[in-house]
Amino acid sequence: MSFLLALAAGLASPLAFAQAQPAAPKNKAAFVSDLIARMTLDEKIGQLRLISIGPEMPIAQLADEIAAGRVGGTFNSVNRPDNRRLQDAAMKSRMKIPMFFAYDVIHGHRTTFPIGLGLASSWDLGAVDLMARTAAREASADSIDMTFAPMVDIARDPRWGRTSEGFGEDPYLVSEIAKSAVKGFQGTVPVPAGRIMTSVKHFALYGAVEGGRDYNVVDMSPMRMYQDYLPPYRAAIDAGSGGVMVALNSINGVPATSNTWLMQDLLRRDWGFKGVAVSDHGAIVELIRHGVAKDEREAAKLAINNGIDLSMADSVYLNELPGLVKSGEVKMKAIDNAVREVLGAKYDMGLFRDPYLRIGVAKDDPADLNADSRLDRPAARDVARKSMVLLENRNRTLPLAKTAAIALVGPLADAPIDMLGSWSAAGYSKNAVTLRAGLSTAVAKNGGRLTYARGANITNDESTVKYLNFLNWDTPEVTQDPRAPAEMIAEAVKAAQQADVVVAAVGEARGMSHESSSRTSLDLPQSQRDLITALKATGKPLVLVLMNGRPLALVREQKEADAILETWYTGTEGGNAIADVLYGDYNPAGKLPISFPRSVGQIPTYYNHPRLGRPFTEGKPGNYTSQYYEEVTGPLYPFGYGLSYTEFSLSDVSLSSPTMRRNGKIEASVSVKNTGQRAGETVVQLYIQDIAASVVRPVKELRDFRKLMLQPGEERVVRFTIDEDKLKFFNAQLHRVAEPGRFNVQIGFDSQAVRQQGFELE
Repeated sequence: MSFLLALAAGLASPLAFAQAQPAAPKNKAAFVSDLIARMTLDEKIGQLRLISIGPEMPIAQLADEIAAGRVGGTFNSVNRPDNRRLQDAAMKSRMKIPMFFAYDVIHGHRTTFPIGLGLASSWDLGAVDLMARTAAREASADSIDMTFAPMVDIARDPRWGRTSEGFGEDPYLVSEIAKSAVKGFQGTVPVPAGRIMTSVKHFALYGAVEGGRDYNVVDMSPMRMYQDYLPPYRAAIDAGSGGVMVALNSINGVPATSNTWLMQDLLRRDWGFKGVAVSDHGAIVELIRHGVAKDEREAAKLAINNGIDLSMADSVYLNELPGLVKSGEVKMKAIDNAVREVLGAKYDMGLFRDPYLRIGVAKDDPADLNADSRLDRPAARDVARKSMVLLENRNRTLPLAKTAAIALVGPLADAPIDMLGSWSAAGYSKNAVTLRAGLSTAVAKNGGRLTYARGANITNDESTVKYLNFLNWDTPEVTQDPRAPAEMIAEAVKAAQQADVVVAAVGEARGMSHESSSRTSLDLPQSQRDLITALKATGKPLVLVLMNGRPLALVREQKEADAILETWYTGTEGGNAIADVLYGDYNPAGKLPISFPRSVGQIPTYYNHPRLGRPFTEGKPGNYTSQYYEEVTGPLYPFGYGLSYTEFSLSDVSLSSPTMRRNGKIEASVSVKNTGQRAGETVVQLYIQDIAASVVRPVKELRDFRKLMLQPGEERVVRFTIDEDKLKFFNAQLHRVAEPGRFNVQIGFDSQAVRQQGFELE
């Protein structure tokens, strides 16, 4: 009896299968090939469809489609009873090939952690791993097999709304986070029951859309692609990511979905990717709107021949592939290749061993999906505290005195949905701790007094509010206080006048930093700027708590505020975590993973920009140099920047040798001392500058970092090993090389405040 027949016999019922749990076949390739040989063309095409439950496909209809062998997986179905019903339908199909269930688990599942920019601000790979492992455990308990994550698009234009979702501007930092996220979400292969397969996205270059406008074109030199934008995807794939989600944008005139160079030459041939390629939502049909396909038939042909294995949220493969195969325009080999990757992913998910691996049995289903007991609040609070960046702290305004009378104002002070940020998966806003709730708990413990006044709406622009609420018409996320702006500000000013210190929670509603939420301005909305100016006029110390998903232009706010704490969107435990930082129960140690421009006119502003023939030099006349004459050149807050409640000193850089031999290494070291009165963490950052090369190189590049905790007065030597790999780059022929010559080693607490020493590569 073949394995397949034995498997079919064991699937008479889900309970029987769950009890029997037959051993998975050891030879994946032979098993998948045997399965493909038994399938009809229609059954093969069915495996290439990824469908969502919704008005256009109710669960009963979807179950019928699955039983008929016309669906391979679903997304957005996030509970065990529904997915058990769908898996039962799969077990009734002729081939009994199990379904898989996918979801956008980006920065948490039931427990919401900080958004991507917040996670990156921790510069703590352990925190990223903790988020991913926790999210995987919770998602797998909700019957999810795959996440469309990590999102590793390099973002250097903060007008782009999805900047919030990623990890910033630097290829090295984003690559390191990508590896940690894949290992945290997915673990080993086969993927264990408590983990979920990753599908790294958006392949490729989605963060470089022209003008920061979502879905726009990308036009980029190959050298810049290889050097700056492609490394994070490669890092995730090398870490074992089982899937890749393909981007919606075009690249140099060819949409990613039909880009043979991208999907076949680079991904499959050069990188050796063997996993499943998933289209983004509706991307195959969108080839028609891109203007590279005249109809759905041609779109399906382009996509399948390009290696797009799974068609998301459409019927184009179902309707068009049979005729294309019959006409010979699509070879059966192309169909079999795609089916092989889909079945291979299911094999690696463990679903052929047990289709109910993450669904379980009905008696174990949670009574309340949103129960607090299903959350990991300690982990969320721990990571949220690590994600915050102290941007300003004049006159030691922070930490707050335990017994201080606090006026808490601002439209985001009591906004539970906004604490979660974009793409918050199954996060439940009623479980979120707002800043008001967190400070109220802290005040009850510490003494002092807390007075709350909203002070302003997020924005007074009705068209913006309408836009933000369009997709949530039944339960609007942005609710407006109907009072006149002047009345709201007067209430806030009165509260401020009666307080020792003012804490203003300002920034963006979460929908303002989301997919399709690109902006032409990085300023705070005028309603909030007016509030801040009125609060400043009271003369009381003013602390701005920022909640946002992109760098903002804060030149005016920097002058008005006494302290600024960048919290991004901190997640389920955000309010408690922010209170911990404000009161000094946690010393902030976050560092920016992305530069903050002074204005939208400075975009793009990123630290590792190419060297120029006429660079601007601070302190010298700007005439005939590369600068904007109306504004100070350079970012308001640079990459890697972040303050602490203590102070650190850094020694000069010491090198173990003034030269490095080929295939050799040298050691760079500095002494770091906590010269303040509090214990604290800092991030020591290593940058390399290539002085002269065959092509123009960046002014500097991050190549390593260390995060360390020091007690007051404690001093420690931090050592970095520099080998030839840290000196390599892609040359004009796209060969990754290290060229002989002079290199500068820069070590510091951010990308600008560095100490430098040089050496020669022989």
